[in-house]
Amino acid sequence: MIRTLLTLLGGVLLLLTSTVQAVTVTDSNGEFTLNGVPQRVVVLELSFVDALAAVGVSPIGVADDGDAARILPAVRQRIQPWQSVGSRAQPSLEAIAALKPDLIIADAARHGGILGQLKRIAPTLMLKSRNETWAENLQSAATIGQVLGKDAAMQQRLAQHRQRMQAFAARLPKGITVAFGTSREQQFNLHSSDAYTGSVLTALGVKVPPPVGQAALASLTLEQLLALDPDWLIVAHYRQQSIVRDWQQDPLWQVLKAAQQHQVASVDSNVWARMRGLFAAEQIAAELVAILHHRPLDSTP
Repeated sequence: MIRTLLTLLGGVLLLLTSTVQAVTVTDSNGEFTLNGVPQRVVVLELSFVDALAAVGVSPIGVADDGDAARILPAVRQRIQPWQSVGSRAQPSLEAIAALKPDLIIADAARHGGILGQLKRIAPTLMLKSRNETWAENLQSAATIGQVLGKDAAMQQRLAQHRQRMQAFAARLPKGITVAFGTSREQQFNLHSSDAYTGSVLTALGVKVPPPVGQAALASLTLEQLLALDPDWLIVAHYRQQSIVRDWQQDPLWQVLKAAQQHQVASVDSNVWARMRGLFAAEQIAAELVAILHHRPLDSTP
């Protein structure tokens, strides 16, 4: 009888514990509920690694494109080694399933087509990443903190982040225009104020070009860049062969104000274009301060 009562009491306590630990948040698909604190988390975008690192949680699997260096050093040093589950665009369902996760965090822009398959592996939280702004990234980080049972820690880190961004903003000159873009072999994409990096720069108080034709990221010609004529041009070259490097041999390049004033800077594409998150934004801010004060960057390729 006593053993039976103890068993029943144990079951009641387990039920109460599970109820207390259950959390409900709103993700890109509506209401998401998770029972218990996840212990084995797989993330399918780099910004989600940043959010986990912010509260000291290590993912067991990451869609890192097979290149661990795409995760910023400041993030890598705060988490344990992980298993790659393939590319962000096409993560391996087999690799994810083999890790036996109890939570998957996926990108609403990239992974909606495989949501059903992901949910058969583990509960899947769908959040914005690829097309998010700085403010939306902070909201995603807050949601992740709740789901991980780290709400208080995340709120503290978010408050610290905002203070750091304000401190960086105070060190920047006012009234200047900064254009940031990514350069591939045949294409230059301007990251407007509606894109992630553009919104980070806007939060820091510099002027950023608005969307071109309603596109947060717009492909520009050299002539269109000349029409914008920013005070500073910051470029992330994805590869050695880069259309901006070709433009620099064009006589029109010297008409650009930033070129005339030697205010063209190259930055790391992992920091400025691929990663998003608290650590990424803070590194962008620190590097922007150095750039606008004409100081060299240690991390510049």
